[in-house]
Amino acid sequence: MIPRYQKILFAILLLASAGMGAELWHLRQRAHQRLLAGQVSVPTKAPEVAPVEQATLMVANDADDTLQTRELSLPLPPSPQQRAKVILDRLLDLYAAPGASHPVTGGSDPILQVFLLPATATPSGQGASTGNRGEQETAVVNLSGAFAAHHPSGIETETLTLLSICATLHANLPQVTEVRFLVDGETKATLAGHADLTRTYLTRDLEQAQGAVS
Repeated sequence: MIPRYQKILFAILLLASAGMGAELWHLRQRAHQRLLAGQVSVPTKAPEVAPVEQATLMVANDADDTLQTRELSLPLPPSPQQRAKVILDRLLDLYAAPGASHPVTGGSDPILQVFLLPATATPSGQGASTGNRGEQETAVVNLSGAFAAHHPSGIETETLTLLSICATLHANLPQVTEVRFLVDGETKATLAGHADLTRTYLTRDLEQAQGAVS
C-alpha cells in the first residue's frame, strides 16, 4: 500500500516534469523562429563587380604589319593601373587565341603588373611630348618571363607586339606618353632576341615606328 503523501509527491513531480518539458519545447520553438528571422533579415551582399566600359585595343596584324582598332566592352576597375592591366591582358588573350592575326603564346598571366609613374625626359633631353608635364605619365609594363621565352623571334613580330601594347595603353590612358618594359621585374635586353626592351617607347613616335616596321 503506497502512502498517500507519496502519491501526492509523485503527482507533483510528474506535473513539474511535464511543465518543464513544455517550457523547453516552447523555448526551442522561439529559438528556431529567431534563427529563421535572422537568416531572412541578413542582407545578401552581391560581390562587387567592376562596371563594363568601352576599351580600345590596338591589335597587331601580321598580314600587313599594322595595328587595327578593335572596340570591346570590358569590366574595368577604377584604378588606372588595374585598368591598364585588364586591357593589356585582354589584348594578349587575343594573340593567344586560335586563328589570331598576331599569334603569340605566353602563359596564363603574361602581364604581371603595370605601373604608372610621372613621365621623364628622353635621353636627348626632350620631353615625351608637348603640353602639361604634370599630366603625362610613364607606363612600366612588367612582362612575365614565360611570355618573353615563348614569344616568336623576329624583329617584325616582336616590334608589333610592343607597339600594340604601347598604342593600346595610349588609346585608353591618353596621359601615358612613355612606355618601358621589364621582364619578371628586371631589365632585359630584347623581347625575343630583336626588339629592344632597354629603350623608352614614346607614344608620339608610334606612327613613325609602325611605318618602319611596314
